[in-house]
Amino acid sequence: MANGSKSMPRESKRGEFHAIRRRNSLSGIATFLLIVASAIFVMSVFFRVSIIEVNGNEHYTDEEIISASGIEPGDNLFFFDRFAVSSRVFAKLPYVEEFPPVERQLPNKVIITVLECKAMACINVGDEYWTIDHNCKILGKATEIELSGLIPIYGFDPGTLLIGERLTENSGNEARVDFLITVLTELQERGLTDSTQSISFTEGGSLSFRSSGKYEIVIGWEDKVDHKFAMVMSVLSQLKSGDVGTIDVSDGVTAHFIPNL
Repeated sequence: MANGSKSMPRESKRGEFHAIRRRNSLSGIATFLLIVASAIFVMSVFFRVSIIEVNGNEHYTDEEIISASGIEPGDNLFFFDRFAVSSRVFAKLPYVEEFPPVERQLPNKVIITVLECKAMACINVGDEYWTIDHNCKILGKATEIELSGLIPIYGFDPGTLLIGERLTENSGNEARVDFLITVLTELQERGLTDSTQSISFTEGGSLSFRSSGKYEIVIGWEDKVDHKFAMVMSVLSQLKSGDVGTIDVSDGVTAHFIPNL
C-alpha cells in the first residue's frame, strides 16, 4: 500500500469482535448475579418478622393460631413456606375451615387470616358428646358451655371419631351421613338452626326434628330434601302462634299439619 500500513485480516477482526462480546456477556452475567446476591442478602438481613396479626378467629386465640402456623418473630419475611404454614394449621386446628395464603407486608409484618367452622350439632357416645359442623366435620368433645347451643342428634350410630375428619356411620352407611349433611345445611341456610332442639333417626333411616318447642317435623328419607324443606317453610309461615303439632312432608309431595289434641 502507498502509506506502508498493513490492514488486519478479516478473520482476526471477527475473532476480536467475538471476544469482546464474550467479555461483555460474562460481565453482564456477573453483574446480574451480584445484584441477585445483594438482594438476597438485604432480604435475609433486614426483612425480619416482628409483627404477626391474626384475623377471623373466634374459637382459637391469636397465640394458638400463631403457634400452629410455626411462624415466629425473627423469621425472614420472604423465606418461610406459606403452603407448609397452611398444612400445619389445618393439621393442628380442626375448627379452621379456610386458610388463605399468609399475607406479607413490608418491612416486618405478616397477616394470618382464618375462617373457622362452627360447631352446630353433637353426637352422643357413651357419656360424652362430640361436636360436628354443618359438613359433619368432627371438631372435638363438647364442653358443658357448648352443649346448650348445639343440636343433639339421636338414633345415629357413629363409627370411629377422628378430630378433623368427616363423621362416619358404624355400619359404613355413607348415604346416611350425606343425608345428615344435607339436613344440617338446610337448617342453616333457612335460618332454622336456633329453633331446632333435636334431630332423630328411626331404625329405618327416616329423619325428623323438633322445632320451636312446638313442632315435630317429619322429613322422612333422603329424597327431595330441599323441596321438603321448602314445604316446611311454607307451612310454618301459615301457622298461628298457638299451633302445636306435627308437620309431615315425608312423601315429598304434600305437606300435612297434624295438630296436637
